[in-house]
Amino acid sequence: MNVIVNKVKKMGYKHVSLYAIIALCFVASVFFVNHNYSFYELPIAKVIKTNLENTTELNDMYQNEDRLFTQSIIAELQNGEEKGQLIHLKNEYSSSGAYDQEYRVGNDLFVSIDTKAEENSELTGTIKDVKRDKFVLIVAWVFIFTLLIVGKKQGLFSIISLAVNAILLSYALDFYLNSSDIGLVLICSISIILFTVLSLLLVNGFNEKTYAAIIATLLGTFFSLFITYLVMWLTSENGLRYEEMQFITRPYKMVFMAGLFIGSLGAVMDIAITMSSSIFGLYEKNNHISVKALKTSGLEIGKDIMGTMTNILFFAYISGSIPMIILYLKNASALGFTLSMNLTLELARALAGGIGIVLTIPIGLYVSIFFINRKRERQ
Repeated sequence: MNVIVNKVKKMGYKHVSLYAIIALCFVASVFFVNHNYSFYELPIAKVIKTNLENTTELNDMYQNEDRLFTQSIIAELQNGEEKGQLIHLKNEYSSSGAYDQEYRVGNDLFVSIDTKAEENSELTGTIKDVKRDKFVLIVAWVFIFTLLIVGKKQGLFSIISLAVNAILLSYALDFYLNSSDIGLVLICSISIILFTVLSLLLVNGFNEKTYAAIIATLLGTFFSLFITYLVMWLTSENGLRYEEMQFITRPYKMVFMAGLFIGSLGAVMDIAITMSSSIFGLYEKNNHISVKALKTSGLEIGKDIMGTMTNILFFAYISGSIPMIILYLKNASALGFTLSMNLTLELARALAGGIGIVLTIPIGLYVSIFFINRKRERQ
């Protein structure tokens, strides 16, 4: 007990207050999502009993096997005029679980109550969706606590930066949807500048290392976009399949370019801050280190991280296409057709991001050296 008291004293009033506020937010948010039924307009029912009624085996012409289940559910309404009453529901789900799922006791379901039921009869209805805010909140708090434990102060600023960037992106997209005069690429360009400046300043503070990373990030991102656009223009976009965007009522090419633009930003920013931190770290350990030694060390660092970052970007993009590739192949589509339909845009995004990563290494190196030389002149 004395050890805990001593640690609390060492932390100081500000740290204790901050941890207390975070703990209070955690408890309050958990309590809220478990008692927020009245804030929803749709009726919510908590499952109290389930029963499996029927099972059907299915086989299609391509020998794909699946199994369908019919489940009867008794649930208790948690809000609305019928709060506290029992409602009887039917649920059909498959073993593949692509668009459906099995419900268990304790699940909260959004339901639609059957208004045609006779008086004094059992309430019936249909299931609309699942109330998932409890699970989303737990995952969010695990993420927040992990950042705070590992990153401490920087972790807190990272959370703030992420929240601010999410708000900015939502406002940018909303502005685009409500304004037909301004292109999405222009809006995303302005957003990227704000994302970069706010993120790096919040996480790394106001210093020359951060300024070098901001400049390298913006130059690397915009150069990669320019090269990608130039290649697409020279090749007339041959080979790119935009079928997945066929339902968009906006210019699909600009939407693709905007997504590519924002998608490569994270990897480029990571490379930029890594190069900047490494070069400034070498200088801080030895103020008399030569520019040639900085260049040599910086290029070695860049080579080490270049391969891993391009692989990360490649797998991050390609992994999203795996379900559709399996679906095409399971329905007897040719391999070449399947890959061209599902991977062309993802490969283009990965290549554009890879170009940005490679360009950011020398850009980040020379921008950092420029700031170091300025720092030497002032000393």
